[in-house]
Amino acid sequence: MTVDYSKLWKKCIDKRMTKMQLKDAAHISYNAVAKMGKNEPVSLETLEKVCRVLECNVGDVIEFDIDKEGDSDK
Repeated sequence: MTVDYSKLWKKCIDKRMTKMQLKDAAHISYNAVAKMGKNEPVSLETLEKVCRVLECNVGDVIEFDIDKEGDSDK
């Protein structure tokens, strides 16, 4: 299963927010932003902070593709 944050980056574009602005507003680490940029898993706490800033639900920013294998399956 792989993680896809494409919806997150689209939502940031719609709100005219850069990744660094999201990092600062959500009080998340640069490492968390980098992981999301590489479609790697992050904590639920991180996703909650992002969703609070973007005023959305987790399903609005992340998708799982159960047909693809990712590094997290190893």
